[in-house]
Amino acid sequence: MAKKPTIKDIAKIAKVSNTAVSMALRGHTRIGQETRRRILRIAKDLNYQPNFIARSLVMKKTNTIGLIITSILNPFYPELAKGIEDKAMELGYNIILCSTNYDLRLEKYFINILRSKGVDGIIFSSVEVRDPNIRPLIKDHFPFILVNRRIHNPSLNKKIDYIVFDNFLGGYMAVEHLYQLGHRRIGIIAGDLKTSTAIERLEGAKNFFKKVGLTFEDSLMIDCNFSKELAYQGTKKFLSMKNPPTAISAQNDYMALGVREAVLDSGLKIPENMALIGFDDIAFSATKGVELTTIRQKKYDMGTLAVEVLVEKIEKRSPRAVTQITLEPEIIIRNSCGHRLYGYQNEKSLTINVSQKNPNVQIGHFN
Repeated sequence: MAKKPTIKDIAKIAKVSNTAVSMALRGHTRIGQETRRRILRIAKDLNYQPNFIARSLVMKKTNTIGLIITSILNPFYPELAKGIEDKAMELGYNIILCSTNYDLRLEKYFINILRSKGVDGIIFSSVEVRDPNIRPLIKDHFPFILVNRRIHNPSLNKKIDYIVFDNFLGGYMAVEHLYQLGHRRIGIIAGDLKTSTAIERLEGAKNFFKKVGLTFEDSLMIDCNFSKELAYQGTKKFLSMKNPPTAISAQNDYMALGVREAVLDSGLKIPENMALIGFDDIAFSATKGVELTTIRQKKYDMGTLAVEVLVEKIEKRSPRAVTQITLEPEIIIRNSCGHRLYGYQNEKSLTINVSQKNPNVQIGHFN
């Protein structure tokens, strides 16, 4: 049996050090591109297969990151996961994906599985505001970061890294846009109200209602758990009301598609009979015939930032104890709200007030 090629063999042929070969194979950016390409070409020619088990025992690292999301079916996650995967590969890390289906018991199970497999850190996009699974990670000083989620616990919040969008502002902007188009009865198809994402978007909407003197009616808000099917049922409930809303703000685009189906199945039209705005700007939202007005989140960027912060934490290269970043949302105006019906020919005709800030959102670094 032929001897398996080693890093030393590659280094000898490439005329570089063993360390340089190791760094190139891990995708380290400190190795020049031409040198890295030469090393990788030699490794391929030799059919080199790294011994990950041996390496992890020596380095006490597996160069693996866990990613825990709520549902693989939610089209929000592919772009987020792509950003995470691309940045992880660039930095020499692999990703293990887990989907909880909104079950905290399953989240705890995945945390235990990932830690038993020796992952170096975990990215969460599944955490609830009172998630019991987070405190043990803080206690153990285990590297992790939240993406599109925050914990609503003052004693814990300043100890947790996160990358989020200003959901309060996004919720505010969504109903402000509908209000500017003349709507006064605005229904809200809410997400999972155990998550910061849904809670803060709802708080933003309520803040705008209060500002303009509109009474928030409990009957015009339905918790649909970020589910397209529940959004469909919730919209049917709205439409059966004696005085139904004339516009609906869905807290993500996936639910907005459920709203759209319910409206069309009822023989009504969007936007003529019902204005609709979503949140996230998933790829399907721009499809001809759908053309969903939405609050855009830069999901890919959020994913790359999360990996950068987490890897700094894993490799102890950051002097900051905690990094918390809040990004600004953007409104993308298409046809589903009917701005052209009201004489607005393009998005520049609308003035969207983005001055409202969530007093609960903290931006920056904490030592």
